[in-house]
Amino acid sequence: MERLDYVLRRLALMAPTFLGITFACFVLAQVVPGGPVEQALANMRGMGAERSAARPYADGAISLEQRKALEAHFGFDQPLPRRYWNWLVRDKMGLAARSYKYPNKTVGRLIRERLGVSLVFGVTGFLLTYLICIPLGIAKALRQGTMFDAVSSLVVFVGYAIPAFAFGMLLKLLLAGTSDHFWDVLPAAGIVSVNHELLTPWEQVKDLAAHFVLPVSCYVMGNFAVLTLLMKNSLLEQIGQDYVRTVLAKGGSLRRAVWLHALRNALIPIATGFGGVLGIFFAGSVLIEKVFEIPGMGRLSLDAIVSRDYMVFMGILAVTALLGLLGRLLSDVCYLLIDPRIQFD
Repeated sequence: MERLDYVLRRLALMAPTFLGITFACFVLAQVVPGGPVEQALANMRGMGAERSAARPYADGAISLEQRKALEAHFGFDQPLPRRYWNWLVRDKMGLAARSYKYPNKTVGRLIRERLGVSLVFGVTGFLLTYLICIPLGIAKALRQGTMFDAVSSLVVFVGYAIPAFAFGMLLKLLLAGTSDHFWDVLPAAGIVSVNHELLTPWEQVKDLAAHFVLPVSCYVMGNFAVLTLLMKNSLLEQIGQDYVRTVLAKGGSLRRAVWLHALRNALIPIATGFGGVLGIFFAGSVLIEKVFEIPGMGRLSLDAIVSRDYMVFMGILAVTALLGLLGRLLSDVCYLLIDPRIQFD
């Protein structure tokens, strides 16, 4: 019952937290120069310079009435709280609003078009990260001080020192045929080949998998070192606890003490990342997507920021903020599943 009350309190606190996050970002987005009104005025001045001098803005001057008309068109003539309310309720957190850069598309449609790509890359990267790093961390802990531990640590730290996007460029150089001195065995960019639709179903699967190898490797590399070392150190700490020594003193094997007792407690710090499974729906690295020319959520966010399309930016921010809050709660639930003795105040 106490745990249920804790979950309900957390859900109740999400509402003011979400409103605080989105309102603060909404205010900043509204006051940043170069918004839709300024862009429309710049376009009018440019068009006026090219057209007849008989036009009202042919000399680059914009009348006050024209500026007010533009502000009314984009909703900037209303007070800031009213604009936020319209964005939150009428426009459904901006998802029903029109993009300034793509006026024929709503923010929700733009997100749906990119969501599938980010979802596949996010799920694949998330699963591979945990499936590789947790067993590797366990193996390093059980073989502490051996040659395997030293060599794997060297690989982990080298991977940690290389930024994900730089690692992607290196992979393209070595394996994607961007240099005549190395191999050309994997696609360099995109998510499918040009002739993807002409391939057989099995060939389409292989083509898609081939395009995933390099970018997914970069996604995994981003969290590889931290998660591996966290798993190793957490397990080593548990192996040194009194309850493990008690199991060994009673005649139990180290394997039994680790797999039946220490491992469960060692997974508790790892559970903090489980809540990130919700964030993978909007996962996307701008630099990785730029390197491999992937039309995902990262590039959409960057385009929205560069073009001052704050409707798209705010729509993405609102959904990611909501998923982030829910992910925090999911991490706490994972704590309880791993160790039911944990109590929350």
